[in-house]
Amino acid sequence: MYIQEINALPNSVVPVQTAVPAFIGYTPAAAYQGKSYANVAVKITSFADFQAYFTLPDPPPPLDPAVQYTPGYYLVAQKAQPASGEYILLDGVYYAVLPDPSTIYYLYNSVRLFYQNGGGDAYIVSVGTYGAASGKPITDPAAQIVNPNVKLADLQRGLALLKHEQEPTMYLCPDATLMSLADNAILNPEMLQQAAAMGTAVCLLDIIGGAQPDPIQYTDDIANFRGSTGTTALDHGISYYPFIGTTIMQTGELNFTNLFGSDTTRLNSLLSPASAPNPQALQILTQIQHPPAKPMTNRQLQAALVAASPVYARIMASVTESANILPPSGAMAGVYTVTDNTDGPWCSPANCPITGAVSLPIRLSDSQQATLNIDEATGKSINAIRLFNGLGILVWGARTLDGNSQDWRYIAVRRTMIYLEQSIREGARAYVFQPNDANTWAAVKSMIGSFLTNVWKQGGLQGASPGEAYQVDVGLGVTMTPEDIQNGIMRVTLKVAMQRPAEFIVITFEQQQATSD
Repeated sequence: MYIQEINALPNSVVPVQTAVPAFIGYTPAAAYQGKSYANVAVKITSFADFQAYFTLPDPPPPLDPAVQYTPGYYLVAQKAQPASGEYILLDGVYYAVLPDPSTIYYLYNSVRLFYQNGGGDAYIVSVGTYGAASGKPITDPAAQIVNPNVKLADLQRGLALLKHEQEPTMYLCPDATLMSLADNAILNPEMLQQAAAMGTAVCLLDIIGGAQPDPIQYTDDIANFRGSTGTTALDHGISYYPFIGTTIMQTGELNFTNLFGSDTTRLNSLLSPASAPNPQALQILTQIQHPPAKPMTNRQLQAALVAASPVYARIMASVTESANILPPSGAMAGVYTVTDNTDGPWCSPANCPITGAVSLPIRLSDSQQATLNIDEATGKSINAIRLFNGLGILVWGARTLDGNSQDWRYIAVRRTMIYLEQSIREGARAYVFQPNDANTWAAVKSMIGSFLTNVWKQGGLQGASPGEAYQVDVGLGVTMTPEDIQNGIMRVTLKVAMQRPAEFIVITFEQQQATSD
């Protein structure tokens, strides 16, 4: 019998995932196979996984599918044409389409946007299901939507759960924009500080007021946001402005039950006024209010009412448009995933489209974007989402909130460094408890060097050669003292030349006089 020993392959650095968002907020449900998953960080790999854990089960056909999200809206007569917001002119009267703030939530549709934009693995922290409707709309069409069911303590508890998860690389809380400014100013710094302490994630923060910005006073919303993010860990924060108009909610997902708190009798006079009676619409409304022995489904009734009443079709189109205005963080998490998978975290997720985005509540100009991108007072940079003629809606910014920092002002730099740190840290675990001697130092240096060379080849580091792109130092008298070795400390020092985006392209034109030659 002969025994032949084969040496194992040397240890290597395995790259960590770079685009794993963690969504914190309220969901339609939070249970799977009889077990509650509220206040639990659940990893999902597809929207089907999300549906299994966090949505209501569909009843058997021919019944309508379960309604997962039911925002409530009211038509409120106005004395004059509203200056902003959704409104409809009916029989000479302007009606503002105003939400019941207690019924507005963003997480469900943000997760849908994430997957529509190429998302993959994600974590969901459901802090609870939807609360009760208030039964009344907001009174001011231009007012911020504050949902009293969205509690600061709930979102703080969900954030704290992520302290036990190393894999998420982005923290998102779309429902945070439904809190008051004061509560939002407490949560934002906590998210940033936790991300920095973990060293594994950045925060995608949405801006209150981005859904319905005033063309002139929108700068107040920006100032409020900048004041709500504190002064520490800004390099771990990223923000985009404004909200985006999407197509995520289709007409079939909203119907007459979303109007007037399901009191369809209030539609009678709107759809069939004395000046223009509509008997067909009234007949359908009668079936809704007094179902026959064999009633039609809500989907059938909705389709019939849309066909019978152009006024109702206009109302539902306006409601759908309002419900589709969403914070950009969910979509951006998907954009990050595609960019990372295609190019790597060292490429900025900018100058690229957002799938499903069809409109913006404000069209920012170059000069307006400049004040978002660079703020002399606070240094807190905000990335614009802009509409360009012929190109569509594009992400137009590549900065963290730490706009004054030469080292950390760019998203790609911050995220690449997190990627390098976490990948190398995981790779170095193989050498814990190994002899702290020259052989181990050489192996560690070779392992890290091989990994960084691959990153350089992929374009993640600057330099014409690996020697210009990075430097790895480890050894007695180089990075360690005899006392370090006696204390069981192996210290490795890395220097890397990071790639930075070409944020400003300067083209110089010079007029030259014609010559006779």
